[in-house]
Amino acid sequence: MDKPFSLMIHGGSGTLEHIKREGSEADFTRSLHDILEAGRKILAAGGGALDAVEHCAICLENDPLYNAGRGSVLNEYGEVEMDAAIMDGRDLDAGSVAGITYIKNPIALARCVLDKSEHVMLIGKGAMEFAKLHSITRMEDDYFVVESRIRQWREAQQSGRMMLDHEDAEPQYKLGTIGAVARDQAGNLAAATSTGGIVNKRWGRVGDSPIIGAGVFADNETCAVSATGYGEQFQRTVLSKTISDLIYFKGLSGPEAAKAGIQYLVDKVNGLGGVIVIDQMGRCAVGHSTSGMIYGWIEHGGDTYCKLS
Repeated sequence: MDKPFSLMIHGGSGTLEHIKREGSEADFTRSLHDILEAGRKILAAGGGALDAVEHCAICLENDPLYNAGRGSVLNEYGEVEMDAAIMDGRDLDAGSVAGITYIKNPIALARCVLDKSEHVMLIGKGAMEFAKLHSITRMEDDYFVVESRIRQWREAQQSGRMMLDHEDAEPQYKLGTIGAVARDQAGNLAAATSTGGIVNKRWGRVGDSPIIGAGVFADNETCAVSATGYGEQFQRTVLSKTISDLIYFKGLSGPEAAKAGIQYLVDKVNGLGGVIVIDQMGRCAVGHSTSGMIYGWIEHGGDTYCKLS
């Protein structure tokens, strides 16, 4: 029997006052709504959760509002360097890429790793060779780099430190990652996460986004999770898998597990960030320890909601 589909997406968490100052709330709301509706078409037509989250993540990567794909922040060399991962809840199959450049849609390359390799994660030069082998679309630097990211990079260079997406010299603003989770009409779950990382990042730094169990996780028996925030804190707590385990071992619902998972993040490492979760029953949930998060959802095939809070 067909089950009602559910879909969630996010565009990062953190302090969102800069969005209000710039008057760009409507831009984010419109973007979230349009992307959710594109995902709705896939799921309502009987499409799979894996295809839906990949498509929504591609749309988010293509929008320069977000720190993923086009609009990604710049590393210490003034280059865009991206990470992404996708996971299938049916069999725990996953694909992940880290430290890649010039790839228009990192999540598409992660999906290719899932579908066409025997590996889970590919990085750097090897990932780029794999992308070339499978004709993954490449773009030149000027496609990815937007003026606001150049200003951020220059500020970070002057201060001699790494910064989070939209962070000024004062407290952090939006923590930049995008993600999508879904349950399709067959009851299958999937999750995807993608990011450009942190401004002025160095030393080959990789955050949680491409790490299975940290920034992304999906298991049909429990839930699908996509995370955003300080990557090192999510890696140390293996937060996405922790949320799944709360459902598997303790019998919590998705909303209960999202709340408990964020509390664990705070208690253990004083962590900053957020998660979107769809559980095995199709219930949508969000949790965050930051003052705000950018996200939207369709629960059980119902209305489309978008929130910046």
